[in-house]
Amino acid sequence: MDATTLAAFLAVDLLLVFTPGADWAFAIAAGLGERSVVPAVAGLIAGYAGYTLLAVAGLVVIVASSPTVLTALTVAGAGYLVWLGWGVLRRPAAVAASGEAMGSSHARIMLKGAGTSGLNPKALLLYFSLFPQFVDTTGGWPVAAQTGLLGTVHMAACALVYLAVGVFARTVLRTRPSAARTVTRASGAMMIAIGAFLLMERLAG
Repeated sequence: MDATTLAAFLAVDLLLVFTPGADWAFAIAAGLGERSVVPAVAGLIAGYAGYTLLAVAGLVVIVASSPTVLTALTVAGAGYLVWLGWGVLRRPAAVAASGEAMGSSHARIMLKGAGTSGLNPKALLLYFSLFPQFVDTTGGWPVAAQTGLLGTVHMAACALVYLAVGVFARTVLRTRPSAARTVTRASGAMMIAIGAFLLMERLAG
């Protein structure tokens, strides 16, 4: 894999990472908590690390080609996002003095983050549809090594962007309680909307 191919992948990947979605909503909600940005982002990256390991092992293609597995994953991921979004909506003012916007310990925040990215079927499709376009099966690098490198680049991009989103939410919104509540509600509503869309999309298919 040459540098040009890797740069092209990074450009496409950054466009996807910069598109707001469930990960953004979770990072924003975490940013409104006290010292919860890093564990939240670590959890999100852990979910993608799981997908990277599946991709390296060649299991992503098998999972993605199974309608039953995809349906089960979609339903589980959609339900999880709806549940998480509802929890955020129920506590929009959690940026108060207690600083517990996520209402959990660091370990639980990490688990929620891993669930947010790990149960997102769109992540599976990203690994399944995007990665193969940048893997050179005729080159000197093993396919598994190339896949691992692409996964690492994706995780690094996610870490940088989501940390920036979380820190922005903390530094800008924590000093504006009314704006923070509005953004928190919007984040929760976004999670619910994405979960509902994924569920309807799967059921319609």
